[in-house]
Amino acid sequence: MAIDSVQTQSKVDQYGNAYTTNISNDKLTNQDFLKLLLVEMKMQDPTKPMDSNRMLDSQMQMSSIETNIQLAKSMESLKTSYAQSALSTAANVIGKNIEDGNISDQGYHKTYTVMSVENKEGEVFVRAQEILFLEDNVKDSEGKRVNYDLTGNILDKDGKKTGYMITLTNPGQVALDSNNKAIVLNKEGEIVKDDDKLVFELTGDRTKVYSDQITTIPFNAVTKIF
Repeated sequence: MAIDSVQTQSKVDQYGNAYTTNISNDKLTNQDFLKLLLVEMKMQDPTKPMDSNRMLDSQMQMSSIETNIQLAKSMESLKTSYAQSALSTAANVIGKNIEDGNISDQGYHKTYTVMSVENKEGEVFVRAQEILFLEDNVKDSEGKRVNYDLTGNILDKDGKKTGYMITLTNPGQVALDSNNKAIVLNKEGEIVKDDDKLVFELTGDRTKVYSDQITTIPFNAVTKIF
């Protein structure tokens, strides 16, 4: 009887006779083992029957191996299912802000906005941009938004420096005078007064300023979502 799961390797000697050099039964199933066992029982010497205990031990070993194989497959399937479930859960934080417990140079918890999530070899990661600071939004006397760069230089509609500056106490934080108006400096570094075109005030909201780099964070390292 031929068992397809048994693999053999053979060679031919100098006289042209073929002989077997290797036999592999790594792919034998429990059913294959039973077939072999039945054949062996048919072919055995009636005066020297096979030891029943040895037969039982062999069958139990084969059953144990097959059980372990099935268990390994089940665990792999469970792992894949868990990873997909974790990825689906992580997708809910896209667009939200998170913290990972790290502290910035200024002593604050680093905050990020999640851009996307991904699964790498069964582990879920979020890809996010760090929020460097919040920038005060400023409007002119006509209610139009005033554009300025990180150092406070006021920019025109084409993004070019006008020569005037908004005074900043911290990155993105506008300094105000006693009338709650933005302190504006001219080209000589003097405070501008009596110029209605340069009377600016805060709009009341702020804009997030992000890092140019994308940070990859393990999803299980996220400590806060908001």
